Amino acid sequence: MGVADTQHLTMQYRQVRALDDLTLSVPEGITGVIGVNGAGKSTLIKVLLGLLRPTGGAVRVLGLDPATQGSAIRARVGYMPEHDVLPADVSAADFVMHMAMMSGLPRAAARERTSDALRHVGLAEERHRPMGGYSTGMKQRAKLAQTIVHSPQLVLLDEPTNGLDPRARDDMLDLIGRIGHDFGISVMVTSHLLGELERTVDHVIVIDAGHLLRSERTQDLTETTGNVLVEVLGPPGSDQRIGQALVERGVQAWPVGDRIEVRIDRPETLDLIRDLVAGHGLGLVRLQEVHHSLEEVFAQGGGQR
Repeated sequence: MGVADTQHLTMQYRQVRALDDLTLSVPEGITGVIGVNGAGKSTLIKVLLGLLRPTGGAVRVLGLDPATQGSAIRARVGYMPEHDVLPADVSAADFVMHMAMMSGLPRAAARERTSDALRHVGLAEERHRPMGGYSTGMKQRAKLAQTIVHSPQLVLLDEPTNGLDPRARDDMLDLIGRIGHDFGISVMVTSHLLGELERTVDHVIVIDAGHLLRSERTQDLTETTGNVLVEVLGPPGSDQRIGQALVERGVQAWPVGDRIEVRIDRPETLDLIRDLVAGHGLGLVRLQEVHHSLEEVFAQGGGQR
């Protein structure tokens, strides 16, 4: 059993079936739930929290039933909603402390945890400013702080990088990694951007139109392609010379920037690469295995039912 499990979960909104016979298990660690907008990610989170009652199926979160034990679940789970729900005239310190007390912490403990949470997300110096003056990145950090302030066992993060610039997105992903790997809190994070979660999550769940397409460890999903990237040291055009020499010997090779990607169909190909590079008087900088990216897996239909 994972930290969250569903069995044949269905959620019907009038004419729209947001979740359709969805059976999945969210393991401990950091799990990315990936799907296009409208795939059912936000609906799944709300069902797990007990905010929506499903049309059919079974749900367990930390071994509890959201339909009858929603309050107990919300005391042990942190939730970061996708949209901006922060009161503009309230400081981050007051808001996060209020949320800590709503989770059942006494005032003194809530004040101490609030200070720790805001420091962890990098808002310690800005904690007394009204949040209406925050940038999008700062607002997302404040939302993340209230998610972890009560030391939950599991946090559900709904599109936490939405609207962030590249630097703020990287910072947010680093924070998520720390929460999961350093704090020991299990994380379920949703995104419609496949590649951004690749370096952060341990497990990937792909859903589409409420259906489960794929659920695997990230390292298995992004397994090696059987290709290597070859980088050589030499005058301009050296990579092209090596690529042409490989093709002339029946090896599949093609340029990728200033390097050559080579298909390794047999072990001798690696020896051939080294011999050709040396024979042309060039230096071999590196041979690097090529892994599938999450975008490639999805684009190639690797998640099809």
